Amino acid sequence: MNIPLVAPVFPAGKEPLPPGISDEDRESYLQAKKYQDYMTMGMESCVAKTIIAGGGGFAIGAFFSLMSSSFAYEDPLLRQNLSTQQKAREIFKEMGRGMYRSGKGFGKVGALFAGIECVIESYRAKNDMVNPVAAGFVAGGILARNSGPKAVLGGGLAFAAFSAAIDLFLRREPADDD
Repeated sequence: MNIPLVAPVFPAGKEPLPPGISDEDRESYLQAKKYQDYMTMGMESCVAKTIIAGGGGFAIGAFFSLMSSSFAYEDPLLRQNLSTQQKAREIFKEMGRGMYRSGKGFGKVGALFAGIECVIESYRAKNDMVNPVAAGFVAGGILARNSGPKAVLGGGLAFAAFSAAIDLFLRREPADDD
């Protein structure tokens, strides 16, 4: 019996399937849906967001360091008494250390900001401009904590302003091309 303007109620496991999926495929469809739900829950967790942001920050920092190492001034007289193979080994070791240092810094900043923003967003249950600005202020203050109270306030304000600018840029409406 169909009642107009009332949503139909189906027993669990007997819901209608999407078009193109037969009853024989129901079990595999439900299993895929279950794993999709697990992935969605994982990606919405603050821990996963923090780990992904930290890993992404590490990769970006290492890449920036790799690119900037090509502009580094190398004194040819510095390693004058080494063979070509030894020089190359030393240069690559320096490059690797720089990539690790830079990646570690970028990863720390990315993980710190993403974790704080996710916690604020979860607490407020809103996704608006307040979250990145507040997270930027807290993260900037934490990063500048060893430099004194003025630096904490300045670092917080600067990071909050940067976060607001980036978020405004990412949230802008696309241009209508009529």
